[in-house]
Amino acid sequence: MKALKISMIVPSFQQRRYLEATLKSLVEQQYPDLEILVMDGGSNDGSVEVIRRFEPHLAFWSSASDGGQTDALIHGFERATGEIFGWLCSDDLLLPGALMQIGRFFRRHPGIDAVYGDALWIDADGRVLRPKKEMRFNRLVLRYDHNYLPQPATFWRRRIYRRAGGLDRGFNLAMDGDLWSRIARVGRFTHLPGYLACMRYYPQQKTRNLRAQALREEACIRARDGYGWSPKLEKLVLRPAARLARIGLKGMAGGYTARVPARVIRAAERYRLDIPE
Repeated sequence: MKALKISMIVPSFQQRRYLEATLKSLVEQQYPDLEILVMDGGSNDGSVEVIRRFEPHLAFWSSASDGGQTDALIHGFERATGEIFGWLCSDDLLLPGALMQIGRFFRRHPGIDAVYGDALWIDADGRVLRPKKEMRFNRLVLRYDHNYLPQPATFWRRRIYRRAGGLDRGFNLAMDGDLWSRIARVGRFTHLPGYLACMRYYPQQKTRNLRAQALREEACIRARDGYGWSPKLEKLVLRPAARLARIGLKGMAGGYTARVPARVIRAAERYRLDIPE
């Protein structure tokens, strides 16, 4: 059967150190119908030279000043022509075969609008730190505990992106959680067990440096999409309930005892930055 076309947006700014590994992990997917669009925010650190080396594999790329990561993603998705959407930040990775799994899943499950897999946390050099093996989708947990979906391992149909209203420029850090919440209101989300992506964890990471802002944005999403309870009742009832649900469901899924197969670790660490090629 003809493969579903997948569009992957790569937003980047001053990320030359990681960008090559990110693009390489996409190109090496060898997915038969993959559209890669790189949206660089006008980097002057050598990122453009890296992008040009991958130009034969790209459907589109630009390097110009923009309104930030969310703005870059919105422009990328406006240009995208695939049936399936996803994005890969320029310091993250896709594991080999990830897009084949995603393409097959959407082909076999036409009623599912969005899906997320498991991921690995890696350090700045690409060494595997720990697994992020996830539980099934739960809106209570997403709203009142935290956004537990691993963003680079999350994919959705073009139709649901449009129906949900797309990304919102008002969010600088929680733009993914905002999108997941709106998709869940109008479509079907599910979990696909299996490691699909790697997420870097290092001191200069945007979400770590701007944690307070991220929490404020998450609070805005809860206020908009929550159950309408008073803040006091939310704090006393809904947030503890969501936390207990998170612990229980993740525990039943094996999330706290997961051991990453050696083959998955080898696949991830082929992109390590501290090993000479």
